[in-house]
Amino acid sequence: MRRILLLVVGLALLGTVLLVGCGANDEETAANGQALTVSPELLASLASNDSQRTGIWVTGEGEVTAVPDVAVLTLGIEAQELTVAEAQGQAIAAMNQIMAVLTAQGVADKDIQTQRYSIDKVERWDEDSKEPVTVGYRVTNIVRVKIREIDNAGIIIDAVSEAGGDLTRVESLGFTVDDPTSFYDEARGKAMTSAIAKAQQLASLANVDLGKAVYISESSGYIPTRYPAVAGFSESLDLRTPISPGELEIRLTVEIGYAIQ
Repeated sequence: MRRILLLVVGLALLGTVLLVGCGANDEETAANGQALTVSPELLASLASNDSQRTGIWVTGEGEVTAVPDVAVLTLGIEAQELTVAEAQGQAIAAMNQIMAVLTAQGVADKDIQTQRYSIDKVERWDEDSKEPVTVGYRVTNIVRVKIREIDNAGIIIDAVSEAGGDLTRVESLGFTVDDPTSFYDEARGKAMTSAIAKAQQLASLANVDLGKAVYISESSGYIPTRYPAVAGFSESLDLRTPISPGELEIRLTVEIGYAIQ
C-alpha cells in the first residue's frame, strides 16, 4: 500500500510540474522551441517500485498449549507514618520478615528482584488555609518473585501475608513457562504447515503453479503470563490460598511470499 501511495504521489507531482512548466512559461517555451517532458525510464522506475510484492502471499498461525512451570508473584509492603524515619523503620522490619519467609520456602536470591521502591509525601487538603497539608510519609517496597515450585505458590502467599501483616501488598500473581524453546518450535511448525496449505490452495484455485518461496517472515513470538483470580488470604497456614495455574496458549505467525511459475 505504501508503494502504491508513493507511486501515485510521484506521478501527481510530475504532472503538477508539467502543468506549471507549460502554463507559466509558454512564451519561454515557444522562444526556445523546447517542451518539458517526462522520460519513460523515470515512469518505469516509479512503477517498478510497486512490482516487488508479486506472486502469492499468505500467513499462517501456529498455536500450542503449555502447562506453566513458574509462578511470578509481585508483592511487597507499604508503610505510612508521620515521619520518613518511622515509615522506613516499619517498612524495613516488615520486608526483612517477608524476605526471611521467601528464603525459608526455598526461593533463591536470584529469583527475587526489586521492582519499585518509593518514599512519598502524604497530603490532605485544608479547607481553612486552602492549601495541601502534609500528614505523613508512605514507603513502598515491591519485589518480583519467581516461584519454581509452582505448587508452593499458595503456601508462600499465605506465609508472606502473615509475616508482613497489615503492611503486606500483593499486586499480582501470574504463571508462565521458564524455557519456551520447544513450544516455539512446535508452534512454528504448525504455522508453516498452515501457510503452505493456504498457498497451495490459492494456486490451485487460480489455476497457476506455485513457485519457490521468495520471502519468509516470522512474527515475534511471546509467552503470555496468565493471571488467575486469587482467593483472600487465610488467617491460618492450615487453610491454604487455592491457586490454579491452568494452561497457556502460545501463538506464532509466519508470512510467506511465493513466486508464480
